[in-house]
Parts: sequence; structure tokens; C-alpha cells
Amino acid sequence: MTTITDGVVTIHGVPTGVFVDGTWRSSGSGATFDVRDPSTGEVIASVADGTPADAMAALDAAVAAQEAWASTPPRQRSDVLRRAFDLVHEHAEDMAALMTLEMGKPLAESRGEVTYGAEFLRWFSEEAVRITGGYSTNPEGTGRAVVLKRPVGPVYAITPWNFPLAMATRKIAPALAAGCTIVVKPADLTPLTTLYLAQLFVEAGLPAGVLNVVPTSDAPGQSGPLLADPRLRKLTFTGSTPVGSALLKLAADNVLKTSMELGGNAPLLVFDDADVDTAVTAAMLAKFRNVGEACTAANRFFVQDGIADEFTARLTERVRGFVIGRGREDGTTMGPLIDAKAVGKASDLVDDAVTRGARLVVGGEPVDRPGTYFAPTILDDVQPGSRILTTEIFAPVVSITRFSTEEEGIRLANDTEFGLVSYAFTKDLARAQRLAERLESGMLGVNMGVISNASAPFGGVKSSGLGREGAHEGIEEYLETVYMLTPDPFSV
Repeated sequence: MTTITDGVVTIHGVPTGVFVDGTWRSSGSGATFDVRDPSTGEVIASVADGTPADAMAALDAAVAAQEAWASTPPRQRSDVLRRAFDLVHEHAEDMAALMTLEMGKPLAESRGEVTYGAEFLRWFSEEAVRITGGYSTNPEGTGRAVVLKRPVGPVYAITPWNFPLAMATRKIAPALAAGCTIVVKPADLTPLTTLYLAQLFVEAGLPAGVLNVVPTSDAPGQSGPLLADPRLRKLTFTGSTPVGSALLKLAADNVLKTSMELGGNAPLLVFDDADVDTAVTAAMLAKFRNVGEACTAANRFFVQDGIADEFTARLTERVRGFVIGRGREDGTTMGPLIDAKAVGKASDLVDDAVTRGARLVVGGEPVDRPGTYFAPTILDDVQPGSRILTTEIFAPVVSITRFSTEEEGIRLANDTEFGLVSYAFTKDLARAQRLAERLESGMLGVNMGVISNASAPFGGVKSSGLGREGAHEGIEEYLETVYMLTPDPFSV
């Protein structure tokens, strides 16, 4: 266990090893990799660099524990998840500080993620005892059909760096609730939060081998052997569409059950009849929450001509009010991007849009201070062909394009390979219903800038992925359906 401090906060007992079969251990190679604070570039911890052999040991442990965990009464599985929920809240300040240190978001947002991420533990603790089947007479009347649900089996979960707690609990909680054991590979940029969560599961009484965590700097080297092993039965991944597509190809060989939460390029439509205050406030959340580093972030703002000038001016006023700094500093409302590569990408997208005719309203460049900061940015009149319209930005950059009619707005919104979430602002209920039926996305926020909730099915269409996380649908991703036919009991 490690004590982590940045001079302001000290977090005791943060694991930095590989977690296999209920024990913490060094990497099989003895190697480590550094985790850095993106607000300063300084190393905050060195974490065991798991090897393919470590990953296979984790799968061995998950396979060995699978039968016993699947046969554990649902109420006991539920109780473990509920205790984990309570422990996350008990250690909420440490968890939030840890996320801010390794990911960079302001502390207030990290606290919000603790609340959001923990809710998956509570939600699926309740779903664990509500897994149902069915009983019916077959149409011919000759037998009785019984349908039951059982855990799919050992799971491999790959989580991203941008929401290190919530993306872990959103996969671990339903897997455990369903009766599946799991091997987790956290992002190498932010592994500490997941490792800390694993330690809380130990305190919650989770049996050895049910949850295993193998951090690594060599994701392909770890994932390849696991996905090739026929004992693995489920892959769940959150990350970019190109990586998800590559993983799907590997998963196909063993016909693994998969759920993939991939890239997004969310449109945000503001119609002339929208309430401007509501639209601006919600747009600030939809775009700038998590420093813009979210698959649900509003990337492409489409604003109807009659309201465009007022909306842009009001949004600009709010954006100029951001306070840039370290997440632990009082008053900070905008932290750093995750690394220098992200800053370079944002700069390139802004430069390309301006070259093609966009008007730079505010921001548009890296911030001259230690760390990897990019100024909150607004681009107006972004022109067709600009790369920013087709690329997931993952930065605090607003791209505004104006439109005339509802039909044009829908066409622009759907002009993307992605389809995770859309946002729309209008007072017209009939229009909102039309948008729900015509926008090509798995989720729609109407006059709302944040729509994620543990009780709601999260997921997209097109290149944004397969399956759903959260809600009742979330546990179904970890279950398989078994049908049994018995004779007509009255003819026996």
C-alpha cells in the first residue's frame, strides 16, 4: 500500500500492485509504470506493470471462483455490493482527491463522480435479487416452457481514463450482481482509482478471485491472450471506436458476448423557441463537464438562426468566467487535459477550423503554465469540411454551426458515424417527440445537459457501440437465457 500526497491532500493505503485471487502482488516482471498528475506533470505513484502471465493468472482465479460465486445466493451478492457502496461513500473524500490527482478534473467534479459511480453499486445491489425468468404453456398445450437466466461466466472489462470510478463500477457492479467473476484492466493513465476500489471490495467481503485487477502499460499484449482463451465468456469495453472495433474482431473467434461503449460526437441543437437561460446553462454542462473529456460531451453545436447571436454571446460570457487551475485549488472550475497529446489534438482541430473559415470567439490555444491545459474555446460559423465536425474532440472546445429549419438541423445532427447521445433545446413538445424518433442516437436529452443515471440504459447506435449499461438492461448484458421444456404435467 502507498501513501500519496501532493502537499495539500494525503491519501493512505492506495494499492499499486496487481490484484489476483484476493492478494496484492508485484508484476511478474517486477516492472512498474508511472502515474502522473496532468496538472503538473509530476509522478504521483508507480504502479505494477502487469504482464500477460499476470493477466492469465487473473483469469485462472476468475475461472476457479466462477462456480461458487454463481451459486452464491443473490441476497449475499447484493449485500457485498451494498457494503461496497457504503465504503465508497465512507472514503468519498479520498476517492475524489485521488481522481483529481490522476485525472485532473476539479475536485467538485470528482466528488460528483463519486456520487454517480457509487450509485451503480447500489443500483445493481438491488438488481441482483430481481433476476427473473418465465413459465408458460407451449402453444400446442403439450408442455411447459421454463425460461431461466444464469451468469454468462468470466468477464474481461477494459475501462477508460476519463471517469476512472464510474466506468469501473458501471461494469463491475452488474457483473457481480449477475454472478459473474471479472478481470479488470484499468487505463494506464488512471489506474489508482480502480485499485483503490478493489481494496474497498476486499473490505466489503468479496471472496477471493471474484474481482481481479491487472494494470498494464501493454494493453494489446494483455488483451490478446485473454480474448483467445475459451474460458473467457464476456468482453466489456469503454473507449474509442477504432480500439473497440479491433477488440470485436478478436472477440469474434470465441464468439464472446460483448458490450461496447465507444466514441461519441454528440450534436446539441438549439431551436429559436428555446429558453436561452436553460440552453446556455445546460450547454455548459454538456460541453465542459469533465474538461470536455467525455464521450457524452456535446461536440457539435447547431443553433437556429433566430437565436444564434444571443446564444453565442451568452455562452461566451459564461466561458470567459472559467477559472483555470489545479483541481485541488480553491475556485478552480477548469482543470488540465489528460496529457500533451490531447492538447496537441485540440490545437490542431481549432487551427483547421479557423483555416476553413470559422471565427475564433474566445480561447483557442494551450495555457502557458505547468501541466497540460487548453483554454476553453468557442468557434462560431464552423464550415462544412472542418475536421472538428467529424472528430470526437475530448477538449473544452465548442463548435457552433447555424441552421435554418428543423429538417436542416436534424440532417446536420445525423451527419456522423457516431450515435451515442444528442441534446435538444425547444419548448415544442411535438418537436421533441419528432427528434426522439429521427435523431440517430441511443440517448436524447431535451432541455437537459446531463442525462446519465444508473437507473437508465446508457449506450448508443452506429459506431458508438453495442449493448447498454445501467438500468435493468445493464444486468442483462451479463446473463444468458436458458430454455427448458417439460411435459404437460396433466398428461403424465
